[in-house]
Amino acid sequence: MTQTFDFIVVGAGMVGAAIANGLASGGHTIALIDQGQAPAFSDHDDPDIRVSALSAGSENYLRSLGVWHDMMAMRATPYLRLSVWEARDHPISQWLPGQPPRTTFSAKDLKASHLGHIVENRVTQTALWKRASGQDEITLFSGSGIQRLEEQSDSVTATLEDDTAVRGRLVIGADGAGSRVRQLAGIGVTRNQYQQQALVASVRYRGAPQDITWQAFHSTGPRAFLPLHDAGPAHAGESWASLVWYDAPQTLAELKALPEADFLARVQAAFPDELPPLTALSARASFPIARQHAHQYSRGRVVLAGDAAHTINPLAGQGVNLGFQDARCLQELLDEARRKGQDPAAPALLARYEEQRRPANRRMMLTMDMFYHLFSNSLTPVWAARNLGLGLAQGLPFARNRVARYAMGLDEGLPAPVEALLNRAPGPGRLTGQR
Repeated sequence: MTQTFDFIVVGAGMVGAAIANGLASGGHTIALIDQGQAPAFSDHDDPDIRVSALSAGSENYLRSLGVWHDMMAMRATPYLRLSVWEARDHPISQWLPGQPPRTTFSAKDLKASHLGHIVENRVTQTALWKRASGQDEITLFSGSGIQRLEEQSDSVTATLEDDTAVRGRLVIGADGAGSRVRQLAGIGVTRNQYQQQALVASVRYRGAPQDITWQAFHSTGPRAFLPLHDAGPAHAGESWASLVWYDAPQTLAELKALPEADFLARVQAAFPDELPPLTALSARASFPIARQHAHQYSRGRVVLAGDAAHTINPLAGQGVNLGFQDARCLQELLDEARRKGQDPAAPALLARYEEQRRPANRRMMLTMDMFYHLFSNSLTPVWAARNLGLGLAQGLPFARNRVARYAMGLDEGLPAPVEALLNRAPGPGRLTGQR
């Protein structure tokens, strides 16, 4: 027997579960489908190796969904400052006086309580699943992926791998970068693979939880510190952090193969002096990084959101924040369609979604690609330009703070000169030297 819903959401990750909860709060009925099972969380567990820097805009959205309180009751670490600087590894830098130029974004300067929160992905997903499980409008189908889609004139039927069939007026694909929904809908993507990969490690360090995240840019790629929570009474005086090291794949493979003590020593030596003394390693993994953009965000009765529609360089941790912006935009448009008695799959409505989200997503893609291009090489003219740029950024607080508010999701646009530069920029593939 085929069950009927208003919407079928495929993918119960952070973005998909957020969309489902948002639409359910508007009275829509939802089939929420995911290959996996409900995420599990225990405050006795080591931190999830996957963390996100949730912006103030994402925090506001998650509050509106009724999950932020539960997230804070689990684990979330606010950060008040974000610092960026150039490491002294260029041959010319050793001849320059003083410290390398850096720019620091501060919540105090923005008259805000914090810039954002570092949150384990499983914390966000657990809170969203818990909320979804408690909503009568949402039916969860877990443990089985989607097998095929069949469109009718006024609906679409999704058949799962266990042969369960569900029908809805619109399928929302939020099933990640390798989206099965996108493939079934026949939507292509443009993909650019970066030469670097990213290694992520969960570590303990000596000291209290810090209130700053930072990235030091090396010619081989940035190295970043993201503070997490106190390590608890079993490790008194210690805290957890997530470290990110961008580099060539062979370098990261060597790092992953090192014994724990050797790995920690190598990281301690290679990271800036700002890195506190490391005491233990919980987990480490590396992954390729790529920029990917769907050729279109919808086709027929299928629409894409989050990583299914776009992935970006994770340089500043903006991926999930863009996904939540997709979710909120789509939710508002579908709520409006309900009020007006419109078909939620009407081409004009889905075109409005793409018109609103594609330029914003592309703007962030270009911004991250410009950073990648500027900071991932050792050419002397480029090195000089980025050092000058960081120095100017610190000396121009108005422009710097406008950029910060944009990254926090509080302002819609960047300063006019930055917007003009991005509008004139070539496609991301040309910008980074990728094809």
